[in-house]
Amino acid sequence: MALKERYGDDKARLNQAMMDMYKKEKINPLGGCLPIVVQIPVFIALYWVLLESVELRQASFIFWLNDLSTADPYFVLPLIMGATMMVQHHLNPAPIDPIQQKMMMVLPIVFTVFFAFFPSGLVLYWVVNNTLSIAQQWVITKKIAGNV
Repeated sequence: MALKERYGDDKARLNQAMMDMYKKEKINPLGGCLPIVVQIPVFIALYWVLLESVELRQASFIFWLNDLSTADPYFVLPLIMGATMMVQHHLNPAPIDPIQQKMMMVLPIVFTVFFAFFPSGLVLYWVVNNTLSIAQQWVITKKIAGNV
């Protein structure tokens, strides 16, 4: 029987039962936050390096990116980032909570708009990170499907 069915509207008892289940099954509810927390200092450092680095100014990179310290002038990289976030969202298992599902659908759009004004080097970092995460999730999914 599911915990929500057992405890109904009693949120205090439901939360206590969930914490007991986490302890019994040795699940850390904050375990999924670790990869993001580890990336935050890298992200902040990269942001400031890209803004302050004199060597990067007007140094062409590839294709349309002439300066990694400024925003993408054609907004191509933020759109690619949004697309990779959408693909990553569809590869991951769907969250059970409907509010979380809606939030995960809107998040790529918000990040695309938000990152349109960030240095293109930072957006490039995020695109590469998303692409590697997609590849990792795809390999894991294929291995699990092969073992079933």
